[in-house]
Amino acid sequence: MNASFDRRMFLGTAAAAGVAAGVHTGVARAEEKSGANEKIVVGVMGVNGRGSALARGFARQAGSEVAYVCDVDSRAVAKAVAVTKKSQQHAAKGVSDFRTILDDKTVDALVVATPDHWHAPATILACKADKHVYVEKPCSHNPHEGELMVAASRKYKRVVQMGTQRRSWPAIIEGIKKVHDGEIGDVFYSRGWYNNRRGSIGHGKATDVPAWLDYEGWQGPAPEVAFRDNMLHYNWHWLWHWGTGELGNNGVHALDMCRWGLNVDYPTRVAAGGGKYRHDDDQQTPDTHTVSYEFGGKTIQWEGLSWSPRGFEGEMFGASFHGTEGTLVMLGSGYKMYDMRNKLRSEKTGAAGDAVHLANFIDCVHSGKRPNADILEGHQTTLLCHLGNISYRVGRTLNTDPKDGHVKGDDDAAALWRREYREGWEPVV
Repeated sequence: MNASFDRRMFLGTAAAAGVAAGVHTGVARAEEKSGANEKIVVGVMGVNGRGSALARGFARQAGSEVAYVCDVDSRAVAKAVAVTKKSQQHAAKGVSDFRTILDDKTVDALVVATPDHWHAPATILACKADKHVYVEKPCSHNPHEGELMVAASRKYKRVVQMGTQRRSWPAIIEGIKKVHDGEIGDVFYSRGWYNNRRGSIGHGKATDVPAWLDYEGWQGPAPEVAFRDNMLHYNWHWLWHWGTGELGNNGVHALDMCRWGLNVDYPTRVAAGGGKYRHDDDQQTPDTHTVSYEFGGKTIQWEGLSWSPRGFEGEMFGASFHGTEGTLVMLGSGYKMYDMRNKLRSEKTGAAGDAVHLANFIDCVHSGKRPNADILEGHQTTLLCHLGNISYRVGRTLNTDPKDGHVKGDDDAAALWRREYREGWEPVV
């Protein structure tokens, strides 16, 4: 990315507060330009890690074809081209500028698997270019961006699916239905957790940008900062300038199940605790993080430990629902349901992975239906991550509006609702 970036696409500020309540207006279908029986043509932006898996996944889908793979790391582009060559008839074309994908009218959809700070700007530009979007979690870097993404999806009638795959896993869907159907009684409490044993990111030093990296393109809409040798390709998760911490990285999956099962949208109070305890390094986000979300008679509790691998139920990741007649626990790709004496009543394990979620996206591009992880659902869940981070950063409980999740009566916290952008690059719908 460089100074010639199309400023018309970023100039101005969109007033999108409250848009997350968006009207269901439908989406444009792919057959308007490609025919209902033709494959959906996609381009994948960000293929150094997660995006490479998604490129492989879309290439293997009978209903899609990968035309482009894009990355600012030239090494990643070459590897992703090779991945697609093994999985479909023709290898994808490798590019370094995702605008090439947006400019190609034969492309139906953009897959966004970049660092967090690129998710919303790229999605909004894609919607404006008449592309549908599959965007990785968390869908945004800050709450305001999430609102803009919902607005863009609705205004341009694009399918926008977030990569919370469990929304499409059969046994998870079945377990959530059991919660909704009252099989464990009235459910007032849900817990989500994630545990890991992450190492130190050390103390980085300023150094020359590697020859294989377009660092200006990597930074994109974020305000420019000097390159340091411990940022890429993963440690940016733990730096507020680009990432959203473990809560946005993995907590979003658990919180999505919790919110889905409790059938709640926006909280009324959010209280976070914890800190950064384990390593003396450059990490800014907490390695020990607890957050309580109140929804007017229901509560979600999150716990994340980035330095201790054993979590609840003896599992590193999961979500549980606690009702007046029992408990249902989501583990792996299925669930276990217990009665009030902790006796196992039923359990189910089903398909996992990306394939079923990608298939749902492709089907919705053809049909015009809302996908399983529609961007409104994605924004509402991602907002819980943002609010948990904001509460942690200001060091106090937040009171929030149950209509849209906006912070009430706290100017410091409200200031973190959005971010600053490089001059002329603020996304606008």
